[in-house]
Amino acid sequence: MPVVDALGRPLRSLRVSVTDRCNLRCEYCMPEEEYVWLPRQHLLTFEEIGAIVDAFTDEGVDRVRITGGEPLVRQRLSALVESLAARPALEDLALTTNGVLLAEQARDLRAAGLHRLTVSLDTLRADRFLRLTRLDLHGAVLRGLDAAAEAGFDALKIDTVVLRGVNDDELPALVDFGRGIGAEVRFIEYMDVGGATRWTPAAVVPRAEILERVAERFGTPEAIVEHSSAPAERFRLPDGTIFGIIASVTQPFCRTCDRSRLTADGLWFLCLYGRFGTDLRGPLRRGASRDELRSILARVWRARTERGAEERVSLDRRTPLIPISALRQDAHLEMHTRGG
Repeated sequence: MPVVDALGRPLRSLRVSVTDRCNLRCEYCMPEEEYVWLPRQHLLTFEEIGAIVDAFTDEGVDRVRITGGEPLVRQRLSALVESLAARPALEDLALTTNGVLLAEQARDLRAAGLHRLTVSLDTLRADRFLRLTRLDLHGAVLRGLDAAAEAGFDALKIDTVVLRGVNDDELPALVDFGRGIGAEVRFIEYMDVGGATRWTPAAVVPRAEILERVAERFGTPEAIVEHSSAPAERFRLPDGTIFGIIASVTQPFCRTCDRSRLTADGLWFLCLYGRFGTDLRGPLRRGASRDELRSILARVWRARTERGAEERVSLDRRTPLIPISALRQDAHLEMHTRGG
């Protein structure tokens, strides 16, 4: 049985970052010109990641998602996928990518045993992509999506962060695009997490408005009733197309959250909004056994009370969560470091 926290939430899902580096500079995640990077000698090896994941599975984790930064910039990533996929305790192995390097890696990732894939795509327009990311790589992402569709993953999803006045007029077009390549689109409210230094309440397009925009084009969506801890609420359109909304800003799902995050250098965060993490790299490199790691995980998780998104809703939010000055002092406060 999974270990449960102070609010009765089980430890089931782990997001494993393999790098803090990224080959895009999206304005809602990495909008600044300069960043503080994790020292390379601190990054976990694939063997160390495997050892930590084994301790997590002993405590109930059966779902792992590989993240970054951009995970595909990590060399030989398919070797890590193959190693994790061979672990019987993991029922689901997924990966989130911006898609820039996906065309050349999709087939290898699928062959290595990756079950599910999520690709970030915020616009269908190359000019808007350049504005959002500061890099002219829109075509590479589209080629990556084509390669992913051909590779035959168990599930292919597209994540779209919706920003008012930037891409909120493309929601129906993105649903159409996803349907055309067999991908389920998930619209994400713009979150005021660490690294979102340009965030303002006015830029958030809430769940209710997203539904209205989609309904105007396709008809009224029907909510799909699911008993799941997944972050997305899913809807079915009259033609059967399914899409999702992750409403972390206006309708947080903290009470059912079973996710935690491991940074590429081995810091374990219990919440995306958390200020502090638990060091797992240190004990591991000092020779901690699997049982000793399990003991750390169980002790920390049982004391967990974090409800970061819910607590943010209760505040009068007019500024970003963390000022730039603090981010420059601690790279672990960045969303791209802890695998948003």
